[in-house]
Amino acid sequence: MALSDRIRSITCLLRAHAGEIFRAVGDRTEPSIITRNGEGTVVPQDTPSHERMQERLALLKMLALGDRQIEAGKVQPAADVVARLRERQRG
Repeated sequence: MALSDRIRSITCLLRAHAGEIFRAVGDRTEPSIITRNGEGTVVPQDTPSHERMQERLALLKMLALGDRQIEAGKVQPAADVVARLRERQRG
């Protein structure tokens, strides 16, 4: 569905079309956009899509942290880490 088909004004939402809008949000994975004074202000989204987005954001944060650690030189060769873990396991 085109983005333009998912844009609704806050007036439409307040004029008892809320049920229709939220039903549509639940029926598809793309979020709708609610506008106020011509600007997008609210993006209602179904819960599973929101959870997936949160998981992806968490993964991106971990990747960014890893990149910063690499740039700062806070890394060790994988072979050294594996050897240390095996020693701990034996030990």
